Amino acid sequence: MTMKMDRPKIVCLCGSGRFKQLFEDAEFNETISGKIVLTIGCNTKDIARDFDWVHVKSKLDELHLRKIDLCDEVLIIDKDGYIGESTTTEIAYAQSLGKHIRYYSKENL
Repeated sequence: MTMKMDRPKIVCLCGSGRFKQLFEDAEFNETISGKIVLTIGCNTKDIARDFDWVHVKSKLDELHLRKIDLCDEVLIIDKDGYIGESTTTEIAYAQSLGKHIRYYSKENL
């Protein structure tokens, strides 16, 4: 018989898709630390995909805000302190909800 654990924290990863490896590293590390991880489902910076992102970008941005609704905390993937327009919007949204916000650049000095 297995013991039921308390509900783990849910963390939402936000940041530029250009930092794909950092997203993967953060997803791994957060999961290993016992958290449920919500992350970008489609990377609009993925140059390997031949897809016209213009038609779905606003829907993906809105979907990511819903992930912020669900989470307990947000981890901003901000390599070298870079925060783009979409991530700035996500930070403001998370702040308006009182979510705890962490920054990758500050945790990985």
